[in-house]
Amino acid sequence: MKKALIGLIVVILLTPLGLLAPGGAWGEWGLDEIKQKIGFVPQGMSHFNPGIKNLLPDYSLPSFNKNFFQSALGYILSAVVGVTLIFLLFWLFAKLLP
Repeated sequence: MKKALIGLIVVILLTPLGLLAPGGAWGEWGLDEIKQKIGFVPQGMSHFNPGIKNLLPDYSLPSFNKNFFQSALGYILSAVVGVTLIFLLFWLFAKLLP
């Protein structure tokens, strides 16, 4: 378990490497990018998109993305929040299911 936790921490700390890559990440497209790629926006996506709010939009804190290090902190915080939510969800399922 200790090795898995250390590995998870290393992966979390490496998440800002995505900032060095040109362009956006695969699958993280907005509606305009989807329309550009496939020629239309699927009805379900256009229907539900306005109601979906991001906890940390663009993996950053508001007005805290002026340089690489501030952006990196936002990526790391987003990774910590995501991993924590996943662990809480699995913990909840483990408690509720026999």
